[in-house]
Amino acid sequence: MSAFAVLLSILAAIAIGAISPGPSFVLVSRIAVASSRSHGLAAALGMGVGGAFFAALAVLGLTALLIQFDWLYVVLKLLGGAYLIYLAVKIWRGASEPLRLSGTSGQTRGISVARAFVLGLMTQLSNPKTSIVYASIFAALMPASPPLWLLLALPPMLFCVEAGWYAVVALAFSGSRARQVYMRLKTWIDRGAGAVMGALGLKLMLEAIKARA
Repeated sequence: MSAFAVLLSILAAIAIGAISPGPSFVLVSRIAVASSRSHGLAAALGMGVGGAFFAALAVLGLTALLIQFDWLYVVLKLLGGAYLIYLAVKIWRGASEPLRLSGTSGQTRGISVARAFVLGLMTQLSNPKTSIVYASIFAALMPASPPLWLLLALPPMLFCVEAGWYAVVALAFSGSRARQVYMRLKTWIDRGAGAVMGALGLKLMLEAIKARA
């Protein structure tokens, strides 16, 4: 397989993984509909930076440590699960609070755009399965002696894949119709998002506990 074919294969595999619903999808869609398009796009950029980080680790071969040392993967699962549960509690507790929009800007007075970026980044980094997916795909598809241009191209290209997909999610959920539905059903939508996020976090922690049992 040529280096260019390897690049396309890795990009396609990561894209399929990104499209699969998970905590990242829940977070970006909620930020977009509850705050603004700018907030949603900032969260999408955070997801992209997280993806580029994992790609860089995979290129350097450091994610192989997670496969070689089981205890490290367990620790990351526990920490990632705890972070998702923390987010779930915050979303649930804020479900009954009214959505305050400022004037004509459509911006919320809650989180800042920078905070939305950080939430996106931390949610991406807190999912240890992402690192394993990257490591597995790279291990399966990368040639033994990849050319330098391929190693340099993968992190920015994968940033575009991750950020691009979540930008689509942000744009879809920041539309006026989605916002109107959200404002009518905010309490139930937020509680549903919190429940999903909490369930995903609990699942991660239970998997870590079972792995050590």
